[in-house]
Amino acid sequence: MSGVSRKEKKYAKLMRNQPSNITFSSTDQMAGRSGMGPSESQTTNPRCGSFTSLQGVTGGYVQQQQVGSSQPSYGDHRRSSYRGGFRGYRGNSRGSCHGYSQIPKSITATTFAQARAAEINAMIKAVTHKSGSQFLQSLPPTMRRRAMSHNIKRLPRRLQEIAKKEVEKVSQLKKEQSKSKSRKARRRHGSLLIEFNRRQRKNIWLETHIWHAKRFHMVKKWGYCLGNKPTTKSYRACYRSMTKQCLLQDLSYYCCLELNGTENNLLKALARLSSIDAGTTFASVACLSGKCQGSLVLYKADQYPEKPLGPVTFLWRPKTQPDSSSGNRQLWIWTHPALKMDLLTELQLVCQCLDVPVPEPAPNECKTITYASEKQTEVVGLKRKPQDKAGEMVIPEKKIIGNGTRDPSTTVVWTSLTNGVTIEDLTMEILRYRLIGPLSHCVIFEAIQAADVPKNPEEREETKMYCWWSEYCTQPEKMSLHNHQRDILQLLLGVASPAEISAGTVLGLTVGDPRLNMPKNRTTASPDLSQPEDLEKLRDLCLNGIGAEYAQSQIWDRNVRNVVTETKISEQKLNQMRSKLLVPGTRLDLGSQESKIPILLVHQPGKMTGQEHTGWGSGWDILIPKGWGMAFWIPLIYRGARVGGLQEGAKHTQYKGLPHFPDDFPDCPAGIQHSVETKKELIDKYNKYPPAKRPNYIHYGTMTPFRCPWQQLVEEWEAHIQGGDLKLAVSGKEQELKFEVQNPNYKHAGVHENKASEEMSKEDKPSEPDEEMEEDSESVTILERNTGCENGQNVITQDTPAESGHVSVLRSRKLLKQISMWCRPSSSRGQQTQRYRGPAQVPLAADAVKSIIGSYPRFLIWVRLSLLKKGNPIANATICVPSKEDLQLLVSDPNCPGPQESKHRDPFKQKCKALKNKKRALPKVPETTTAADLGITSVSGCGVNLVQGLWPDQIRNVMSHCSRLAIGYVSQGDFSLTVGCGEALGFVSLLGLLHMISNQPPDQRGLALVRNPASLQYRFAKINIEV
Repeated sequence: MSGVSRKEKKYAKLMRNQPSNITFSSTDQMAGRSGMGPSESQTTNPRCGSFTSLQGVTGGYVQQQQVGSSQPSYGDHRRSSYRGGFRGYRGNSRGSCHGYSQIPKSITATTFAQARAAEINAMIKAVTHKSGSQFLQSLPPTMRRRAMSHNIKRLPRRLQEIAKKEVEKVSQLKKEQSKSKSRKARRRHGSLLIEFNRRQRKNIWLETHIWHAKRFHMVKKWGYCLGNKPTTKSYRACYRSMTKQCLLQDLSYYCCLELNGTENNLLKALARLSSIDAGTTFASVACLSGKCQGSLVLYKADQYPEKPLGPVTFLWRPKTQPDSSSGNRQLWIWTHPALKMDLLTELQLVCQCLDVPVPEPAPNECKTITYASEKQTEVVGLKRKPQDKAGEMVIPEKKIIGNGTRDPSTTVVWTSLTNGVTIEDLTMEILRYRLIGPLSHCVIFEAIQAADVPKNPEEREETKMYCWWSEYCTQPEKMSLHNHQRDILQLLLGVASPAEISAGTVLGLTVGDPRLNMPKNRTTASPDLSQPEDLEKLRDLCLNGIGAEYAQSQIWDRNVRNVVTETKISEQKLNQMRSKLLVPGTRLDLGSQESKIPILLVHQPGKMTGQEHTGWGSGWDILIPKGWGMAFWIPLIYRGARVGGLQEGAKHTQYKGLPHFPDDFPDCPAGIQHSVETKKELIDKYNKYPPAKRPNYIHYGTMTPFRCPWQQLVEEWEAHIQGGDLKLAVSGKEQELKFEVQNPNYKHAGVHENKASEEMSKEDKPSEPDEEMEEDSESVTILERNTGCENGQNVITQDTPAESGHVSVLRSRKLLKQISMWCRPSSSRGQQTQRYRGPAQVPLAADAVKSIIGSYPRFLIWVRLSLLKKGNPIANATICVPSKEDLQLLVSDPNCPGPQESKHRDPFKQKCKALKNKKRALPKVPETTTAADLGITSVSGCGVNLVQGLWPDQIRNVMSHCSRLAIGYVSQGDFSLTVGCGEALGFVSLLGLLHMISNQPPDQRGLALVRNPASLQYRFAKINIEV
């Protein structure tokens, strides 16, 4: 049988390319091999069966049908018995069928030709036109050559035309469906620019983005691509740079808003956004003159002390004529991008600005003159400029400079038709770099040099291409100002640290191209330890700061900024000039062609509160025009500056003891949004772990491990104070504290209204929840005091957008100083006390406490906690009130670690199991399925989304859930490398803090307990309120 199958396969292979409209029977196959036509007679064979042969005259083919037996056909039998095919059929061989097929004696030529015409045409078509194959397949294998695939002339002439058509067809198809470019093509300068510009449509890139992307973990925040932290292990190295050397940060993502108008109109409008009770305002004398930079927290119009917007820094342009009170003033307000839109809305409201188009300012009269080499049409050795099909020059892709989400030629301006105040958005128009550390001024002053002044008229004629500088040098008073600024720059080299200079000092400068002063290798800047010549001037500079007249700079002029950006010499041209130097490696002297860049140096104060490490973290900010980012960035790094990201900036703020925006502003819209996003990220991370590999926060008594319920905390303290359940022991006597509202204009707003407060006042002090669990039932029933949700109005959910809308932070400096003295803030060792500066100290009396509680019932206060012993507090840790037994334990054993919280029972354990079993039983259950969807409900019938180890969204009694009363939460905490112990920053309820210090002994006031979310151990800590 193997021989039969091989022959059949061989024959099927030979006949596979026959047209589909031609079929051959076994008889026709034999006839075809012998050169005869189809049989026209009927042959009957008792052994092989009977066949009926019919000839279709008009069909062009023969159709045979087997009529009788199911025996194999005669032809198949013959092929299987004899290798010779029809030749064996002619003889009288063994095993052959008796009888012969009747061969027709004559055929009709017309009929025969018609029957075979279709076969011949199909055969010719199959040979000449091969569908779906290349032209080389038309040739026999012996004539094919490899060179024919790329050289058509090597083909036979009869196939060359066909090959040309196929090649054109393939090339056109490749153009329509082009494959991805090679890496070499993608890495070309033009291709990179196109790709980079496309990737900046959603998130704006800083000018140092490419440098950061190679060395930092990048994150997308606030519409920007920013560097979060270095890819190398550099946590302690960055701290050492902040403490002993210099740390560099790119703060160009901060938004700048420019206000123009008369001084009176600007001050009148901005006075509605701030208050002198909170500290510095826009009308401060030192700031108004332009001598210093100011910082403050802005509020919504006429809403102080509630509804804050966020912190900002501002800078006034110095007056050209100090005696003139009239004329327009310029004000720059620097704000965080998360705060920009809220601030812009309030500024438009107070300034009465509308969306009225402002005409473009007249272009500067001086025009830039291009190099003579650029005017030459044909330059030997350079590449030809790209042209399109029509022969026109193609405009090359340009790098996005500044804000890539809008047209750089148009300005975003809002104007007021009533007072003439205009607001202009200068986002990404001015770059801002921050240098932190004692060597920051050494790095700056070595990387930059004051611009040279042309001495003779011939040099001034050559500087026409930099017309703003040539015109600037023609004015003697401005040249005198430039020389004085250069002398101050040299004088500052003798300062040992920026902490010696007065806070917020501003110095204007015009410097040369810093790329020309770069060293060959990276070096470390060092201060000048020699005794300065003008020691008296240096002392006066450190005490009184730099004068307001020296803070002037041409960076305030938009026309000058545009000219400086447009006339910048590219890096490629600089390298070409360096290659033509006679002595390689020497300094490139451009002379009059060197760019002149106006900048501003703004002093950043260090730690100004408290008594420990005063002045730590001080430095300088550099303000430069756009387009010059990398030109200043690389020289600063080559002078020894280490670069940090967002994480290093947050740590710098933490070590200074200041709140970091937007993390530590729970009363601002940006802070609320940040809290919601952070909570979502932490919950997603928590759910990725199995239950056995993640903490069960219910056992630890932590109701909100991923957020801080500020609103609910202050409301519960307000309800308890109003109910008279808490008593204050002041002046050695126990007095009952009644809730009295001293401010009649204060309006109560929140989730709990008066009815809820009355219900809370009738109840006793909440204790541990009483739980009764029915083990036999499918669901677990929990009876807990003050946790029902029968009304639905008293439930505070985590995802409420306006949850923290009514809580505010106390920022009154007078009250903060008073409460700070009541807490007796000291160092981490509890040995030093802070001196009180100001009026006489108000003693801690019941009347003083009543007045504060009545005026600020729902307020938080910013505190710093220093652990007395070991411990490392983290974010969302709970700040609690120590009991009398805890304070006695600390007196008896100063080395005691602190009390411990008893382990809590998980009332939702059985519910989670039932929920899990029901989810397994169902084929497909959405991830957002709640317990109510599966028939698991609480006592009150409220559906909850249960996660093993977490409390549901409906939480109550955050203040008294544990054995110690909670008064606040930690916003950021870690082991402080500055102090050498665990430190935490956070907020506490003002009412809870006053209750705690009023009931503590005088020698132990300010002691609190801190407990991490995944721990049962309380740690003693000292509360410090630094003003």
